[in-house]
Amino acid sequence: MSIYIYRITAGQERVVGEMLAKKVKKDSLPIYAIGLFEDLKGYLLVEAENEVAVRQAAMKMPHIKGILDKPMQIEDMSSLMEQAKPVGQVISKGDVVELISGPFKGEKAKVMKVDENKDEITVELSEVAVPIPVSVKSSTVRIHKKADSA
Repeated sequence: MSIYIYRITAGQERVVGEMLAKKVKKDSLPIYAIGLFEDLKGYLLVEAENEVAVRQAAMKMPHIKGILDKPMQIEDMSSLMEQAKPVGQVISKGDVVELISGPFKGEKAKVMKVDENKDEITVELSEVAVPIPVSVKSSTVRIHKKADSA
């Protein structure tokens, strides 16, 4: 098994990764992992049995510009893995958070739903007349009070 690298339209890595995962599952292709690194713009890494499977998965897939000629071995990935940032805060349903950017900056809200795949949370603003659910990136909030200590 080797790591193959797709060249992707910058900013479309997550979209392509999700479409690729669906296609791999639907067609039962021998692709075992899809890697997305925030610091590696324009590239998507896949672990696969062979290059044929990688090329087959990329067929008619929008935003895939090509595949790099030389595959990587898992050992070559150690430097990328070391650079990967650990999750700074774990946000759970029921936590009270403060929004630190965007139109609701400074507002406090209760977490109603956490979507780890998209790195989004759905919050309900606390100090409004009619509570409306708002989806925001988890990086745009700071935990004010954990649910278990509330």
